[in-house]
Amino acid sequence: MNRTIRNIGLVMMILGFIGFVIGVAFAVQGFTKQVYLVDSMKQEGIKLGDLGITGPDANKVVDNAKYAQMVADKVRADRHQIAPSYEALLGGNRFDPTNPKELSYAQALNLENYLYLAVASFGLIDIALGAGAFMIITGIALGIGGFALFSIARRVSANLVQ
Repeated sequence: MNRTIRNIGLVMMILGFIGFVIGVAFAVQGFTKQVYLVDSMKQEGIKLGDLGITGPDANKVVDNAKYAQMVADKVRADRHQIAPSYEALLGGNRFDPTNPKELSYAQALNLENYLYLAVASFGLIDIALGAGAFMIITGIALGIGGFALFSIARRVSANLVQ
């Protein structure tokens, strides 16, 4: 019985260590991707005011999910003023890059997609950071529980030998 408890404790410590390491890997990936995404967005230099968004945040550079969503929604609304859909814009014809209206629509569509992709990426980063934190906490808890079981089994074995 004591050997079984000791082995369970050992397995729990190993699983705790593995969970901790994987959690750290998730957290590191989340942080590095967040830094990369924020730096990339700052290099683009899209400001809220550039797209007609007014208020105290007008001079802020888009570098987080909240601002990216706000600007993407604004670009989408502006794009729909050009034409309600891509099909309606072309009217059954092929895209004409020399047509300023079609070119503006395409550029707005590209910017909108870039911003919505940033929103999704920030969400994925949050999931990675949350999962990593949970795995780290779970790994620590498993390790402590396993160590406690292992120690109890050793003490009981030592008391039985005496």
